[in-house]
Amino acid sequence: MGFSISKLFNKTETSEDTINAIIASVEHDAYGVSDSNVLFSGLNELGGYFFFQTIVVGSLKVKCKNGARLTFKGKNFELTLNSDSLEFESHHTEVKGRFVTNIDFQIEEKDIKSLQNATLSEIVLHVKKKELLFTKYNSEK
Repeated sequence: MGFSISKLFNKTETSEDTINAIIASVEHDAYGVSDSNVLFSGLNELGGYFFFQTIVVGSLKVKCKNGARLTFKGKNFELTLNSDSLEFESHHTEVKGRFVTNIDFQIEEKDIKSLQNATLSEIVLHVKKKELLFTKYNSEK
């Protein structure tokens, strides 16, 4: 029989606690945050093709066969990227209820500079019938 110490003392973890715990446990800088997920990302180039690599850590648990879209929105700016692969899935972590999902998105070289110079207001991950809304993470908060 299991029990939870946090329930014993009537203390529950808030979504902000969860987000902070995820950010602290990953060695890379966070790119965006939602209520229960953190988006980590970086640009990569392979053989002249550019990729926006993402890792979503948190409650997102998905097995996808139809790909995903990532939309960046900002002042006078919108860019939608399609996933490089149609099939991907989330994997369990050591923390109960927390998953890791790797998704690479195709990006054109001309769009990289625009994205880097944009002031983003939101980042939306469209996967299956879900829309995860991320806000740009500012580590100086």
